[in-house]
Amino acid sequence: MRDYVKPGLGNAVLAELTIGRVQAMFTSLLRANAARVRPLSATTLQRIREVLRAALNGAIRRGLITSNPARWVELPSLRRPRAEARVAVWRATGERPPVAVWTAEQTAAFLRLAGAHPLHAVFHVAALTGLRRGEVLGLRWCDLDLVGASLTVTHQIQERDGRAVICLPKSAASGRAVSLDRGTVALLVRLRYAQRRQGGGAADGWVFARENGSHWSPSYVSHTFRRLIEKADLPPVRFHDLRHGAATLSLAAGNDLKTVQALLGHASIVLTADTYTSVLPSLAQACAEATASLVRRAGYDRERKICRSGTASSRQGRRRAVGHGPRFIRAGGTLGRIHDGPSADPQINKAHRQRP
Repeated sequence: MRDYVKPGLGNAVLAELTIGRVQAMFTSLLRANAARVRPLSATTLQRIREVLRAALNGAIRRGLITSNPARWVELPSLRRPRAEARVAVWRATGERPPVAVWTAEQTAAFLRLAGAHPLHAVFHVAALTGLRRGEVLGLRWCDLDLVGASLTVTHQIQERDGRAVICLPKSAASGRAVSLDRGTVALLVRLRYAQRRQGGGAADGWVFARENGSHWSPSYVSHTFRRLIEKADLPPVRFHDLRHGAATLSLAAGNDLKTVQALLGHASIVLTADTYTSVLPSLAQACAEATASLVRRAGYDRERKICRSGTASSRQGRRRAVGHGPRFIRAGGTLGRIHDGPSADPQINKAHRQRP
């Protein structure tokens, strides 16, 4: 920021100079990005501008500039990736969506294949709870309540410059409590029993640890995950996509968006809704069937009401037509007259006229 401050320049000239340099910087960045083998995503470019914009806002508060030039930088529009499970497209073209997920059958097949691997429990917990890679590896036994069937995310393990670093969760919402199913609790109980037989399993020890008690390397976990996927001939997904898969499976199981938001630790439900609203074919099919069923029921109920009203009108008409003649009751095989009046039966009328 000090490079923008030139002695003797007015605020207007300084603002123009700053705008020019910011625009030139992003123009150069976009040109270099187009030539990259793996170009930066639109999300990364937006975050770069957000960081620069925050820094320039600090310069405005200090009176160094009068406006924020990062406001006028135009970048490619940001489209939030949606979770998709397009197996046919992947097998035909090799393309995978930005956020790929497995179906329930594919997830179960992978967990069966990895059942004998030392990292099986890591994959199982990540696939069912939606924890991030660093959150899973950062679990300690004191973070688990196996009696209450829950865990608490207190910190995570990240890899920076090739070294594992223990740090706080990604955001305030990421520090959350997650409920566990009975199968996951039983798996963790067996894991703790095995660790205690080897002299581990202390309260402050890592839940997912090597034989020497140290935690697993995040990069090693991801590398092993990719090798197992290739062996199973499943659609290629990242380890982080297990988190997306847990969200989609939770929605497919009938849970609402608010529950999924709490499961993932999202600060806003908008992110949850934008990413996971149409993710699994089975979920979309169930939605279509439910909508059509609602319309069919509405039409059927209407027809049934019309039929009922028509039947009731016919009955009332018949009662009115019969009511013009005398009413008789049968008692002991004889006819007893209730009241006088013409009848639709000629024999009854003849007997009535011959009565003394």
